[in-house]
This record gives sequence, structure tokens and C-alpha cells, in this order.
Amino acid sequence: MLKTRLSCFFVGLALASNMAIAKIGDTFPSERKVVQDPVTGVKIAFLTSKPIGDSKIYQTHPQWTADGEWLVFRSNRVPGEAIAVNEANGTLVQATEGGYFGMLVNAQKSNKLYLMRDPDSPANKQPRYGHNQNDKQIIEVDMQALLADVNANKVTSVDNYQRIVGTVPASMGAGGDMALDAKEDIIYFRIGREEAARHISPDVKIEANYGPRNMGAGPTGIASMNIKTGEIDIVVALPFQLGHIQTNPWVSRELVFCWETGGKSPQRMWTMKVGEAPKMLYPEADYEWVTHEAIITPDEVAFAIMGHRKVGTNDAWGPSATREKPTGLGIVNLRTGESRIAGQTRSGSGLWHVHGSPDGRWAVGDDFERDLYLIDRTTDEMILLSSGHKKTAKDHVHPTFSRDGTKVQIQSAMLSEDDRTMNIAVVYLPEKLLNKAYKKVKRKD
Repeated sequence: MLKTRLSCFFVGLALASNMAIAKIGDTFPSERKVVQDPVTGVKIAFLTSKPIGDSKIYQTHPQWTADGEWLVFRSNRVPGEAIAVNEANGTLVQATEGGYFGMLVNAQKSNKLYLMRDPDSPANKQPRYGHNQNDKQIIEVDMQALLADVNANKVTSVDNYQRIVGTVPASMGAGGDMALDAKEDIIYFRIGREEAARHISPDVKIEANYGPRNMGAGPTGIASMNIKTGEIDIVVALPFQLGHIQTNPWVSRELVFCWETGGKSPQRMWTMKVGEAPKMLYPEADYEWVTHEAIITPDEVAFAIMGHRKVGTNDAWGPSATREKPTGLGIVNLRTGESRIAGQTRSGSGLWHVHGSPDGRWAVGDDFERDLYLIDRTTDEMILLSSGHKKTAKDHVHPTFSRDGTKVQIQSAMLSEDDRTMNIAVVYLPEKLLNKAYKKVKRKD
């Protein structure tokens, strides 16, 4: 007990010290540990391994910098700041200075990082979801220059790495839910109800809250900011509560977003081309609990149809998410609207957070047990890829595939003594899977 208390005390001292002197480009000793999964034997590289409060970027967004060498994540190593870790050697670098809230957005053509900030709040006290009456800023971080100077041991002033893209007036109620267009010329962000109400047609019915969490009411919407000029445009005003703005990394001006209720939605997934009207993506039935959609290929979105409730359940969420009807990891085509279920666990919650490889070969999902399943989309074979991430973990695994389709980034409590604290890890697909020959099954490329 004394050892645990002393450990927490010294960690607290270290964090307090970091807050006092923290600056962009500061480095921390590598914590990288390579282990074998205790159940499946696959290789896992834990890029962080200390109990300092790490969490990955949401699985809908890119985790790696454009060069594929660094992963950006949230951490309490420096409260309020983002951290980058080199996958190969484990070097940890403070990637921001001044704080941020909401989504961290890695550009995929340039080594840039985008974030939203309240410049009037301290780095470690940024407003959750942006909910206060201050103007907000969108910030660009030149990760290419920063990480090059870190490697050369010649980091200079923060102004050489960060610039203000533009300021969002407080009246817009900006949230930190952001996504970068495939052309990397504009960035999209959520706007609040008052701003959305100024742009929505009076003929549109505004949705009320839905479900027991009293969420989902509109209006909300999406605006965009020009990366070069800071000019703001309204993209769309919506009659419901918006969540999880995504851009198609391969198709400019194509968006996917959701109706966020904190659970089952009347219609979860939506898509639109900028300048056109939004439309439903996979129109769902009242018995389907659709969630955690993610764009995975130029033409496809993966999503979960939950199967975590007992047959016959019909409560404040309705009759949804039982296995009386098909459930599992669904994939819908953005062009044709066709969808299919790629796989499902035989019992338990079903797959929860889902993703897939850009080449269309693999899909991946986690469940409530924090197990990670891989699906071979050629053969429909489902494989337990990784286990042992502890059901008691503070959060779910949230898998995201790398762009080359050879590895999956997760967050995990596998190494945590308290069985809760998360670390950043990369699960590598075994060579026997990557080199698998398809003799009897012809892949549809």
C-alpha cells in the first residue's frame, strides 16, 4: 500500500512539474514494450506503458502522421496537451502547446495536425466540447518541422510550429468535433443550436431528445474553415444533434456523420456531398441499434448493428439490439447503398467499435469484453486477434487500421496494475495472415 501511495505521489509531482515548464517539442523517455498476446500470441507493441492516462484519437480518424512514423494521442503526461510517439523507437514528444479540446486531426497528405482551442482558457482547463462563451481558434501544427527539429535537438519557439488558421466567433457555439477534407484545404467543425437555427429552413421539423439519456435534440450543424484564409462557411444545418463528423479521405467534399443520442438513434448514419442535401446512409429499422460508423475505403463505411440485449427487451430504447434479427459488423457501400454483415460474435455484446483496412481485405471490431476480432472479408472468416485487454479497462479498445492494412492501433489496459488505466498499443497482423493465398476463393477487388 505504501509503495502504491509513493508511486502515485511521485507521478503527481512529475505531472505538476510538467505543467509548470511544459513546451512543444519536449521529449520523454521511451516506454515501448513488445509483448505477445497472452491468448493469441500475436505481436503487440505497447508504445506507452506507464499509468499516466493515455487515450487514442477516436477510431473514425487517422492515428498516424502522414509519414506513418508517429502516432498522436491524448495523454495526461502534460495535462491538456497532445503527445506524439514514434512507433519504431518509442520516443515521446509533446506535440502541442497551449492546449486543445475535442478531436485531434492528422492530415494524411502533409505532416500537419489540426485542433481546436479556447485561447482564453489554460491548457489544462479547456472547455469540454467547447461549451463556454469564448471565441475558439483552429490551430495548425507543423509536425514535419517539429519532429525534424526534435530529432536534430534544435527545437525553437512554439510560433515556428503552430499557427492560428482562424477564429470561430463564440456565437457559433463551435464544438471540437472536426474533420479535414481530402484536399486538405478546408476543415469542418460542429456548430451549436443557436447558430444552426439561423440557417435551417422554417419548414424543417426540429427533432426532440430521443431515449433515456435525453440527447438528440436539434438543431445543430456543420461549418467549414478555409485552411489558408480562415474564412468560415456554413455547410449544413440539421434538425437533430450532430455527432462524429467524418470526411472521406479519398473523396473531397464527402461527409459522414451521425444523429447522436447517446445510444440507439431513430436513424444513426447520414452522408452528404458539400452543396447537396444530406441523406440517410443505411436506413435502419426500429429493432436495429446502429452505431460507431467509420469510413474504411473510398466507397465503404463500416458500422455496428448491436446484439447486446436479451431477446424480448423493449424499454426506453425500444425493441432494438436483440438477436431476433441479424446483428453484427455491417459494411455499406456509399455509391450503391448495398450492405452486408461481414461477421458477428456468437455470444456476448456483439461487435461494438469497428474499422477496416483501406484495401478492403480486412475488417476489425471490439466487444464489451475488450476482445479484438479480425474478419477476412474474402472468406468471411472471423479470428480472435487479441485478448487480455481487461473488461475492467476504463474504456473500449477502439481499433483503427493503418493505411497499409498490416496493423491495428488500439488502447489497452493489458499492462495496467489497476486494471483500468489505458495505454497506446499497435497490434500487428501475423505474417501468415498477410501472406495468405486465396486458392479457392476469388477476391473481389
